[in-house]
Amino acid sequence: MEQRPPLPPFTADTAAQKARLAENAWNTRDPQKVALAYTEDSRWRNRAEFLQGRPAIVEFLTRKWAKELDYRLIKEVWTFHDNRIAARFAYEWHDDSGNWFRSHGNEQWEFDEHGLMRRRLASINDQPIREADRLFRWPLGPRPDDHPGLSELGL
Repeated sequence: MEQRPPLPPFTADTAAQKARLAENAWNTRDPQKVALAYTEDSRWRNRAEFLQGRPAIVEFLTRKWAKELDYRLIKEVWTFHDNRIAARFAYEWHDDSGNWFRSHGNEQWEFDEHGLMRRRLASINDQPIREADRLFRWPLGPRPDDHPGLSELGL
């Protein structure tokens, strides 16, 4: 069985590392790569949409990133216990008409013993913003190590 360290039970350091690895993967906007962090039968709730399994995750993320252009994400651990992590996040994106948004949300993650996420529950709200109000301006891809996180940005 494939291992996806860090493995549960989580510490403050390993939970933060797990969240940063997830953030980096999502910032690639590569549905196939992202899906590999989830169990084959992973269960998701994303907003009002319910998914199960890697193929459904790939299809969902493909649709998501076709709509949410120039997507940039920051995640931050809220709390953790044993094999679970609660994270908060924000991401910025624009639609095909050039309208910018900052989406804010919370996720609850549950991992198996191999470090694969078997459950992801996400609640998300979209806030229209002006292009001039964007805070996430690094080149597409993973957030640079010296870029502020959510707390530092006052989000």
